[in-house]
Amino acid sequence: MSANDEVLSKTAVELRRLIGSKELSPVELLEACIERIAQINPAVNAVTATCYDRARKEAKAAETAAQQGEALGILHGLPTGIKDLEETGGLLTTFGSQLYRDYVPAHDSAMVARVRAAGAIVIGKTNVPEFGAGANSRNVVWGATGNPFNPLLNAGGSSGGSAVALACDMLPVCTGSDTGGSLRIPGAMNGVIGFRPSPGLVPVERRGLGWTPISVVGPMGRTVADACQLLAAQAAMDDCDPLSYPVNPVEFAVPPQCDLGSLRVAYTEDFGICPVDKPIRKVLRDKIAAMRHLFRSCDEVEFDFKEADRCFDVIRAANYVAKYRDAYEKDPSTLGPNVRANYEIGAKMSLADMAGAHVEETRIFRRFQQTFRDYDVVLAPTTPVSPFPWSQLYLAEMDGKPLNNYYHWLALTYVITLATNPAIAVPCGVDHKGMPFGLQVVGRFRGDRALLGAAHAMEQAFEGIESLRRPRPDLTRLMQPTPALKSIVTHPPTVAAAH
Repeated sequence: MSANDEVLSKTAVELRRLIGSKELSPVELLEACIERIAQINPAVNAVTATCYDRARKEAKAAETAAQQGEALGILHGLPTGIKDLEETGGLLTTFGSQLYRDYVPAHDSAMVARVRAAGAIVIGKTNVPEFGAGANSRNVVWGATGNPFNPLLNAGGSSGGSAVALACDMLPVCTGSDTGGSLRIPGAMNGVIGFRPSPGLVPVERRGLGWTPISVVGPMGRTVADACQLLAAQAAMDDCDPLSYPVNPVEFAVPPQCDLGSLRVAYTEDFGICPVDKPIRKVLRDKIAAMRHLFRSCDEVEFDFKEADRCFDVIRAANYVAKYRDAYEKDPSTLGPNVRANYEIGAKMSLADMAGAHVEETRIFRRFQQTFRDYDVVLAPTTPVSPFPWSQLYLAEMDGKPLNNYYHWLALTYVITLATNPAIAVPCGVDHKGMPFGLQVVGRFRGDRALLGAAHAMEQAFEGIESLRRPRPDLTRLMQPTPALKSIVTHPPTVAAAH
């Protein structure tokens, strides 16, 4: 193992401690990250636009601040990737869309500004599907992101680039967001943490329908503690988001203690309605058998989500109509197939459809909360299948049965989106094909801290159980790039990375 490998394999929490104790220079850490990106990114295509010159200046300033004993932010000196749905001042921000292939914002979004204020050094953007639509991080601007365990397979999305950058130790900190599962699914597919916080905990500036809670911004990390560290920088009350509420971010900086032996655990294969591949059902049952002794109780529970698919269709589509109407009416061909599909579903809907969906979402919320009268957390698979080739835009059928639309295969996560409970994907060994398996852990309403504590305790316990331990990709193999990850690019951006 080289000196860089030893540094980059450390958690973000440990790296921040070493910077604070003057045992590690932010300049040294940044250069190690840049070298790792050069070595491995050609194989997985996770990092897109970069700003190395600016990052080097900021790393030098961070080094000076640490040496002089100045007050340091919680992310001080940590190289950071920003999901390419967030505006980042002076840095190419494309949203994975040909409409924005040359767009360089003048200012950071509110979330990016908070992360940078906490001392993070933005090094570049991470890849996404076009406008975040779907769970396959590929677009015509940057191409496809490959799974580090097999670059020909899907890395998930829409925070796929962030998850892969973390899994490959390219960056210690990466941001993400989640509507139908976009933090949880790539976390699960790449063996890292993806945490969907309660709506309003991390303000969302770019949500057009500000009172609709399905879209959130949140942290990813290689560990739960790393995700907590980033969350402490992201969480705030901000008047850009009407759902935000007063919080003390420091409370999220470290996961609270949790005694697994006191937890009452419920689990389900499918929440009663979600399509799930038969082998994944068996994988979940095997994982539950390997972990149930850790808990006070562990019971299979039935759920009533029967109208969730239609409900999510309507609420999701309304958001797309609000955001992409002008572009669609001007020229539908400028939008990709997933975005067009969402818009067209919404354009056909009536006021009665909208009212019915919101009534049903309220029912779903109330029914689901009753579960937590008897249980502390709910466990389920995060994804219903093992990762499929990224060249397949989405999953069209399962077990020989056609799925409703391009995102129906994400039902395991979007039913929880509708319930609004916080949820986290925790690495849990591998599936039947040797690919990472992510356990979705759902907490009670507004129970973010307790959920993070439970997930942290589970993560620690899983490390001692071979079948549940977090898998790691073979980084040496990734230094031999797999071709064709950029094959769907129509033409590259014309604006160079900002300095």
